[in-house]
Amino acid sequence: MRILILGGDGYLGWPTAMHFSARGDEVVVVDNFAKRRWELEEGIEPLLPVPTLHARVKRWKEVSGRDIQLKVGDLTNHRFVYTLFEAFKPEAIVHYGEQPSAPYSMQSRETAVYTQTNNIVGNLNVLFAMRHACPDAHLVKLGTMGEYGTPNIDIEEGWLTLNHNGRSDTVLYPKKPGSFYHLSKVHDSHNIEFACRVWGIRSTDLNQGVVYGIETDQTTLHADLRTSFHYDDVFGTVLNRFLVQAAVGSPLTVYGKGGQTRGFLNIRDTIQCVNLAVDSPADSGQFRVFNQFTEQFSVNDLARKVAETGKRAGVSVRIDHLENPRVELEDHYYNAKHSKLVDLGLKPTLLTDQALDAMFATVRTNCGHVEQEAFNPRVKWQKSS
Repeated sequence: MRILILGGDGYLGWPTAMHFSARGDEVVVVDNFAKRRWELEEGIEPLLPVPTLHARVKRWKEVSGRDIQLKVGDLTNHRFVYTLFEAFKPEAIVHYGEQPSAPYSMQSRETAVYTQTNNIVGNLNVLFAMRHACPDAHLVKLGTMGEYGTPNIDIEEGWLTLNHNGRSDTVLYPKKPGSFYHLSKVHDSHNIEFACRVWGIRSTDLNQGVVYGIETDQTTLHADLRTSFHYDDVFGTVLNRFLVQAAVGSPLTVYGKGGQTRGFLNIRDTIQCVNLAVDSPADSGQFRVFNQFTEQFSVNDLARKVAETGKRAGVSVRIDHLENPRVELEDHYYNAKHSKLVDLGLKPTLLTDQALDAMFATVRTNCGHVEQEAFNPRVKWQKSS
């Protein structure tokens, strides 16, 4: 297939590109390297240095014998997007190309506006380019479970059938996002659903849980093929942060009471889910939503698991509860359905003790340059600016 990966320099985008290239697909990756600029703005960097995307593409060719084409450009530039789609005519578009951090979006008016403009306008340009150049292509869009919030009812997969005054209808599941970033994803979902309904575009919206993990089958082939692994307060996800904190002897920083419950999945399963969606595309005019996670944990659950992991490795791990910088429920009902990807064949990579031990060993081996100040939450949801 001809597969276009938007956001190909990222934590998920680069391993996804290598995966599809390895199986013989024709892959083009696109990035404007904004994430690297955001890291410079915040004064943070991944656990291990990540070579440039140009260098990784070159190394991939040397290691695998396969080509990945690289295009540098900004999705908010519609001329770039149209030219790209007209030239490549992708059959599947995997869209990771957005600002991915809730804390970054909540820092200030500037970062909130930037996040929404970058994400929503870029996504709209993709939709219009699809209609113009490849209307039969399949858009696989990375959404987030954070679109739903924490409702006091079960979370269905994208749609909700309701009865009202004796009549029944199926509507998009109501959303209650917790940040300007998550809100941008809600707007994306509504815009994509509209394009499917009105233009006949086909799309799968992958509402992904929190991703953890370091390695995929391809990143282990050479050090230059690694992907970014963040542990900081802006781009690091909670389990990744806990593992690094434990490795350097810093307390695990639990926000508030720690009862916040979310869906989680291993980075390997992100690749597996995207693969399943690409190989079983939505029908023309169909807006399909999959809740993409494999297990549910509270923040306290993860802290306890990491403390036990440290104990098995002979490391004492302390858990600290900080004042929660976010505005969120810390004790709530959470039951999200996630059967559709399993029905397509997802084989979950579960968070076993063995998996945690392996990740912890890798982190400990590579934690010599950890900046511990990056653990502390600097962004407050209610801070005036």
